[in-house]
Amino acid sequence: MQRFSSTLSRIMLLHAGAVVVTAILMPIALYWALDADVQDLQRWAMRGEAESLARHLVPRPDGRWSLDLPAGLRSQFSEAYGRYAYAVLDESGRVMFSSRKDGTPIFPDDDRSSDLAFLETRREDRTIFGASLQKESDGRTVWVQVGEDLSHRGVLVNDVVANFYERVGWIAVPILLALLATDIVIFHRAVQPLLLVSKRAEQIGPTRIDARLPTDDIPREIEPLVIAVNRALDRLEEGFRRQREFTADAAHELRTPLAVLRMRLETFPDRCAGAALLRDVEGMSRVVSQLLDTAEVETLVVAPGETADLRKICAEVAEFIAPLALAQGKSIALTGAQAAVPVDGNAEMLSRALRNLVENALKHTPTGTDVEIVVGEDATVAVLDRGEGVPEAKRDVIFERFWRRDRRASGNAGLGLSIVKRIMDAHGGTVTVADAPGGGARFTLRFAAPRVTGAGTRELADGSRSEGSSRSSFWRRLATRAGAWLGGGTS
Repeated sequence: MQRFSSTLSRIMLLHAGAVVVTAILMPIALYWALDADVQDLQRWAMRGEAESLARHLVPRPDGRWSLDLPAGLRSQFSEAYGRYAYAVLDESGRVMFSSRKDGTPIFPDDDRSSDLAFLETRREDRTIFGASLQKESDGRTVWVQVGEDLSHRGVLVNDVVANFYERVGWIAVPILLALLATDIVIFHRAVQPLLLVSKRAEQIGPTRIDARLPTDDIPREIEPLVIAVNRALDRLEEGFRRQREFTADAAHELRTPLAVLRMRLETFPDRCAGAALLRDVEGMSRVVSQLLDTAEVETLVVAPGETADLRKICAEVAEFIAPLALAQGKSIALTGAQAAVPVDGNAEMLSRALRNLVENALKHTPTGTDVEIVVGEDATVAVLDRGEGVPEAKRDVIFERFWRRDRRASGNAGLGLSIVKRIMDAHGGTVTVADAPGGGARFTLRFAAPRVTGAGTRELADGSRSEGSSRSSFWRRLATRAGAWLGGGTS
């Protein structure tokens, strides 16, 4: 078991880390804000004191200055009080007035280069902070220095407290927002294993019943559920496996006696009765073949990088079905792209899907009409017949297994269209049915990632008509093969 595998412990640990970081950063931010606030208040207070003194500084006619302070200011700057001190300097730097008995300037290092300067100095073991304010009158200039002993903080602290929430309180808003964003990240990281399990669960389906949910890094609270789901999938996979094996074994067991029966019927003395029985055997053989196809497509997985040419598949299916169509007085028409139409998929399985569609269409199209295979440039294949079509209410159920329009008809198990759908699902594509122009049904195979190729023209498999370009050598070979097949008879 990994450390902190519990969701609750993870959340608590990560949240504790966020609180620690916040506890470190918040005092730093508050200290910076308070320090800046104190500095601003100190400068504002010292400037006010200097301006107050400068108002009482008056030039005299004899070129000298007079300073007459009211009683309140005199007591404030008295040495007995000890908090404030002042000094007035002339242009030469000589002290004209001072609250100190020794008559020294408050800031000896003041270079008096600006109208207002904030200065700091040390006197004995005390720190003095204040301002130097320039005053001009009648062409004469003096500097008023005012300083405060920083060891006296009573009034200043009250000012800071009074202005704290107004000037610093706004910091709480971004801090809380940052904490909220941190909590979102924390919870997302805490539930990340659950999200990974959910994504893996979405990949499990009829074609991936061997997949299991991961148990690594799963919280203790969720681990029993994941284990139970995996065990249920084990039982489900076993059931699917037994069902496929039964279907395949039964179909294989039926093939041999059907082949023997077909051979005996071919030598049956009564030709009429033998032909009828032979048709029934052919129908049973078709059902057995579809059962085998059903068992095979259940385990179908398209290999990455495997490609197939839709144009080639359609041509081969048309060539394969053409003799059967000609024997029934029908034809196969191949239209659409002439160039290769590559798609991702298994050529053999796609050929089976298309063959099932064409055989189904051939069964429903009337004598004297054709079944048209249209290869689209957008990697689609449409199969059109001239039959009665499929009612809209039944277009969803026709792809279910063992569904048949006429259950009294023999030789049809209702598996062909379900095989088509299963193969398209394995390829990430779809099969749909709609009304064909002029009547009949239009079945369309559409692939998820089409690859566009060049366009083509219409060609017919029966060799009797052509629209667009002239017939290719392929169709001439097909006509020759169909004639040879018809001349040899059917079975």
